[in-house]
Amino acid sequence: MHCTLPAAVRAAATVSPETGTRTTGETSVSSATERPWNVVVWDDPVNLMSYVTYVFRSYFGYPEDKARSLMLEVHHHGRSVVASGSLEEAETHTAAMHGFGLWATFEQAGGR
Repeated sequence: MHCTLPAAVRAAATVSPETGTRTTGETSVSSATERPWNVVVWDDPVNLMSYVTYVFRSYFGYPEDKARSLMLEVHHHGRSVVASGSLEEAETHTAAMHGFGLWATFEQAGGR
């Protein structure tokens, strides 16, 4: 179903592609997409620590020390933010982690 809004309604709420700012009447509201999105990998009872380190090295290209540090954070704290970026990047990375068999989600930075 396609619905066309009247011109007055379209003009009342517009988004500037240059700034990502939504303008509603006289008020500008910062777009939620301006804040980065975090990819979170969660601890699970299945994957070995060596495998999780391997995934972080092979997929993200992290050096051994960083990949191991992130894996230990997952192991000891139950979760770790392994990447940040746009919503689309976070969705892509999360899907890739699922493809490797890891438990992963994404969340907007600053939230929790």
